[in-house]
Amino acid sequence: MNKAELIDAIQAALGKDATKRAADEALEAVLSSIAKGVKKDKKVQIIGFGTFEVKKRAARTGRNPKTGEAMKIAASKSVGFKASSVLKTSL
Repeated sequence: MNKAELIDAIQAALGKDATKRAADEALEAVLSSIAKGVKKDKKVQIIGFGTFEVKKRAARTGRNPKTGEAMKIAASKSVGFKASSVLKTSL
């Protein structure tokens, strides 16, 4: 499912009075709230769905795939998602 299909599903769930624009705005509000929450609190937990959390990657040595030369890869941060048991069992 892509973003456009998700917007269509949200519009259908909201009912026939909802517009596609309202569904798009609702989705954007949820996504931006999750992004802000992860940035501020380092963790966003949605009961029954899962948890978004900042993951830290340590600096490490890697290889350039083109030349095979060793290179240093800097430490970085990423966002991880862990599905809840409710979501896992629904699959």
